[in-house]
Amino acid sequence: MSLEPRHFLLVDDDDILRERLARALRTRGHRADAVADGPQALAFVQKERPDIVVLDLKMPGPSGLETLRQLRALAPEARFLMLTGYGSIASALEAMRLGAFDYLTKPADADQILAALNPPDPEAETEPEMVVPSLERIEWEHIQRVLAECNDNISKAAQVLGLHRRSLQRKLQKYPPLR
Repeated sequence: MSLEPRHFLLVDDDDILRERLARALRTRGHRADAVADGPQALAFVQKERPDIVVLDLKMPGPSGLETLRQLRALAPEARFLMLTGYGSIASALEAMRLGAFDYLTKPADADQILAALNPPDPEAETEPEMVVPSLERIEWEHIQRVLAECNDNISKAAQVLGLHRRSLQRKLQKYPPLR
């Protein structure tokens, strides 16, 4: 199933990824504009109305979630997709609660973004692939959930988790496990 041409706005502080995705979407027949942060995205949406906004979760300045909240008020008709290298269940749930239609982890490509826009075919009878997360991934998810419940207060989260604050800080500096 192919999509009619759409207008995308890519919001990501990673210049290389942002431009690579924009170029890939353009070669697939879509219009793709790209900005580096939330304030630039807000300024863009005040002038133009993209169909799809792809937002990075962690950016300098306002986070992707805060930017999503503000963009949603300016362009309620747009569809929003969160893209992050720091995926967690807590941040995914928050993004969905704020109005994102999907949440993809980096490295995501244009095909994955376009696939997220296509509804699944109800006629297709395929067995869903069962992915069992590793213990490291479950630990990461649990830490992220507790941290979110503690309003990102590392000292309080460390106390709840029964860890020393510095140990928790070291765990948070690592990238999340892929699986």
